[in-house]
Amino acid sequence: MAPPVAQTITDPSSVTDFVISKSHGVRGLSEMGLKALPKQYIQPLEERITTMNVVATTNPGEYIPIIDMSNSDDPKVAEAICNAAEKWGFFQLVNHGVPIEVLENVKEATHRFFELPAEKKTKYSVEHSASKNVRFGTSFSPHAEKALEWKDWLSLFYVSEDEASAFWPPACKAEVLEYMKKTDILTKQILEMLMKRLNVKELDQEKEHLLMGSKRINLNCYPVCPNPELTVGVGRHSDVSTLTILLQDHIGGLYIRGTDKKSWVHVPPVKGSLVINIGDALQIMSNGRYKSIEHRVAANGCKNRISVPIFVNPRPSDLIVPLPEVLASGEKAVYKQVLYSDYVKHFFRKAHDGKGTIDFAKA
Repeated sequence: MAPPVAQTITDPSSVTDFVISKSHGVRGLSEMGLKALPKQYIQPLEERITTMNVVATTNPGEYIPIIDMSNSDDPKVAEAICNAAEKWGFFQLVNHGVPIEVLENVKEATHRFFELPAEKKTKYSVEHSASKNVRFGTSFSPHAEKALEWKDWLSLFYVSEDEASAFWPPACKAEVLEYMKKTDILTKQILEMLMKRLNVKELDQEKEHLLMGSKRINLNCYPVCPNPELTVGVGRHSDVSTLTILLQDHIGGLYIRGTDKKSWVHVPPVKGSLVINIGDALQIMSNGRYKSIEHRVAANGCKNRISVPIFVNPRPSDLIVPLPEVLASGEKAVYKQVLYSDYVKHFFRKAHDGKGTIDFAKA
């Protein structure tokens, strides 16, 4: 149901109040049937996704790899995953062991949360949430952005099942927890494969905590947008995670930086697949061997799109640095030691800026 606000919201302060302060988000704007994009969402020309900078998806050489994990013990699977992590930083997995029903349930739960009225969603905003680990918001960092992004989100930092049961929204809690549980085995499988190529013989408890000691899941909503060509759903960035496990719906809109470092390549939705990408933390720990690639999301003028990324991270108190196994042969460290919580704070205190965050860790 459209929010009971006149369609003539035009001045910046009233848009900001409606979208951010009153927790209607851009979904609220979309449901008003706006014919023109509010000016604070209009991106500079160089930040827009256009036909001039997108590689034609008919070029088979510019598709990210789709890897079948039905026989995950086959060495060719590990080889394909490691090769993709080195070249692309992104790959899609099919037959990954996470039940399709679980994927569909969490997508339905995501729609259900964003369909809640603003007065229910505002309980989870930064100002009102009962837990610092549960946040509902819009755009990325509205206080730091010159142009806002066309996205609403719910961010859930996992501490324990008890904490989640107490504070996560009932509209999506059960489905999100089940999805996170079902991806744990897959996450460990992928990391074991990637570590072996880095000469890490065993993913012991210490390494496991370093690589996947904390998790955060986001539910993202990209509502129908007037003038989608003038804005973005998410601006250029790379993730600060070790790995990101992304569930996207059938609509599409995710673009990653091409291997030529100039163009953008669409990541087409594949039914039942999960998109995996390397994050900055693993780029640092691999001393640049595995690539954390810039990516972005287009706005859509026809359909509401959702996505559900799980960010698999070091713990906030962990020091991230190139692994000793990587440097054992005499390779020079490209990155210095960084406290992971400091790295994350640096990422969130500014607008999306491509690969700018990684410079914080350069040696």
